[in-house]
Amino acid sequence: LFAFSTMCLALSIVRVFASATPTFLFLNWNLFLAFIPWAASSALLLYPKLQQKKWAVVSVLGVWLLFFPNAPYILTDLFHLKYSALTMPLWFDLVLILSFAWVGLMFGFMSLWDIEKILKSYVSQSRLKRFFSAGLAIPVVSSFLLFIGSFGIYLGRYLRWNSWDIIAEPFALIYDIGDRFINPFAHPQTWGVTLFMGLFLNVVYWSLRLVKYRKD
Repeated sequence: LFAFSTMCLALSIVRVFASATPTFLFLNWNLFLAFIPWAASSALLLYPKLQQKKWAVVSVLGVWLLFFPNAPYILTDLFHLKYSALTMPLWFDLVLILSFAWVGLMFGFMSLWDIEKILKSYVSQSRLKRFFSAGLAIPVVSSFLLFIGSFGIYLGRYLRWNSWDIIAEPFALIYDIGDRFINPFAHPQTWGVTLFMGLFLNVVYWSLRLVKYRKD
């Protein structure tokens, strides 16, 4: 992932020199935000002692949930293609954005795999062991988290909220979210984006899982 991220950085720098414009340099910031949930989940796995402290687990999972939507969010940067066609060939910008989007997705999906491992570890020590042993509950949780991620994509792309706004402007953010749950029919775009982006993320995620566990 470090190598892929470096490649993306190099592509964005090539574009700056070739076009004499910094149009897509912001993708590097978006990719850094996608890196955060992976770093958070990896910390719990690399330092097992943290998993024994509930406050640490809750804090890290909270950070993960806040930043997780940033991983698939880069897909929506494809919207910017129409603005840049005059400065670089469209095919180059397409490859550039898709490269960033794919690496962002990998950060997100790998962090979700980490979360699954952590959940399985907790479940194996809890009273819910029998329920989760059926192998259905963890996948359901993962699918649900992907839909939460797609809802976060909507908040970021269309309402322009950022992950840290939960601290900077919590009441305005809570109001926007609450209004969409209280008056769902007044916000068809919200639930359209959430549903179909969530379905797409699930298709990609479970396709990768299928490849991962495929037996030769």
